[in-house]
Amino acid sequence: MKEVNKELLTKYAICFIVASLITVAVFWSSGFFTDNIGINIQILADGFSVSGILLVLFAGLMYVSGEGALLGIGFVMRNVLLWFMPMGKMHHETYAQYRQRKIGKTKKPGNNCIFITGLVFLAIGIIFNIIWYANFYNIA
Repeated sequence: MKEVNKELLTKYAICFIVASLITVAVFWSSGFFTDNIGINIQILADGFSVSGILLVLFAGLMYVSGEGALLGIGFVMRNVLLWFMPMGKMHHETYAQYRQRKIGKTKKPGNNCIFITGLVFLAIGIIFNIIWYANFYNIA
């Protein structure tokens, strides 16, 4: 039981580090340390929102890919590569055979750590955005 918890903790730590690196990259590209607190809060909102959205979208892409929605693209790419390889026609299979082979593999249990970490970072970005809107958004 402790090994499973340690593995899950490691996954969440890696997801957190990746999201933090994306956030710091957005901070760095926007010039975080300015004299105006309103601009700093806006950059905080942007950094956390961008990393959260990227992780949530990546988790969605992994889910769609795991369900088999991208099997057709993989089949076409494989056949294009086999067409250029010498003796590639020897490895030809129909789409039905390819689909059966790919779907027949055992699926890994759901990796929700990317999705949950993305949602946490997105929520932090939304909170900073609300703070900025409530305190610094003025329509002249």
